[in-house]
Amino acid sequence: MGHLSEPLNGNISVLIADADRMSAHLIAEGLARGRPDISIVAVSNSSEETIRLLESSQPDIALINAHLEDGPLTGYQVLQHLQLVCRKTAAIMLIPCAERDLVIDAFRGGARGVFCRIQSLKQLSKCIRTVHGGQIWADNQNLDFLLGFLTELKPLRRIKPGGGMGRLTPRETKVVQLLTDGMSTREISHTLKVSEHTIRNYLSVIYEKLGVSSRVELALYAVTREDLNRPPEN
Repeated sequence: MGHLSEPLNGNISVLIADADRMSAHLIAEGLARGRPDISIVAVSNSSEETIRLLESSQPDIALINAHLEDGPLTGYQVLQHLQLVCRKTAAIMLIPCAERDLVIDAFRGGARGVFCRIQSLKQLSKCIRTVHGGQIWADNQNLDFLLGFLTELKPLRRIKPGGGMGRLTPRETKVVQLLTDGMSTREISHTLKVSEHTIRNYLSVIYEKLGVSSRVELALYAVTREDLNRPPEN
């Protein structure tokens, strides 16, 4: 893993970060095939490796999967680091599905594009060229998410001191555990046998109790908490 030994001589250098090694190389090979303007310079799987390669290769584009080898949503931590040390690199966040919080937090974190994994390599190459050209890549649904977010925008809140995860009910704790496992709202609703609307209500209450403002902030906060590991009750 790491720097590719024989990158193509394209004028758009690209790093790919994905939790699954085979998937990362398949994307790299698919993008390189028949696209002489795109050069895959590095492939990585973990946050630490991705950050190291970003700093050393300084690619034009970083394709960062939301989930990396070291945990769900850790791609967002890489995105935050990218804004500090690799300002010339434009980030595209790869997400499993167009879920509102994932889209919004990608753009809030500095991504210049959000791309759904179910879309084609042809679309991905178009996304890369668009972002490299200085434009934003977002489909109509993603734009709707962003516009909706702007209409309800609130300032970011600090984590409330004391209490932590102990503020949550056992049911709310279970929701957080499933979220940090990388589940979508729909998957959590199926697991707990309640509606997606109910899960969104749970999340709103959890955000308020913990002083966070989004799904990604909640996940990154929760994975550092030992009290999340207490046995949940239904």
